[in-house]
Amino acid sequence: MAGISVIPGEIFTDHRGQISSLNAFRFPGVERFYFIHHPDENVIRGWHGHRYEKKWFYCVKGAFTLAFVAVDDWEHPSEQLIPEVYGLDERHSRIICVPEGYANCLKAEVADSILLVFSGKVLTEALQDSWRYDKDLWMDWQKKEPRNHV
Repeated sequence: MAGISVIPGEIFTDHRGQISSLNAFRFPGVERFYFIHHPDENVIRGWHGHRYEKKWFYCVKGAFTLAFVAVDDWEHPSEQLIPEVYGLDERHSRIICVPEGYANCLKAEVADSILLVFSGKVLTEALQDSWRYDKDLWMDWQKKEPRNHV
């Protein structure tokens, strides 16, 4: 299984405004997209995983901390898994590409933050491959770090 990757983008600004682009991002495998709006930075969304669904995350507004963990056992995952933690914000154009087999959890760092999510499965397929775990399982969200870090 390939790991998580980050594709950097570009931001161009002049007297007319700003263009945020991801010229290196390609869309093969994307079946749908949706927005997650977090009006409150105290809300933690996750853990939500998919065995067979790829996801791509892009911050449209505000800022987010995102955590991803490769699930070892979907029925009874190990409490010792260590998530990979990333930050996304509107000031940096980049997209996080997450392969199938991962669970994600996220938290807005700024009120009214908006995250754009692309999915590799249509909704009916995604709903049949939906795994949910407690938001505090692998992350200490107060410290913004994995619970089981070395």
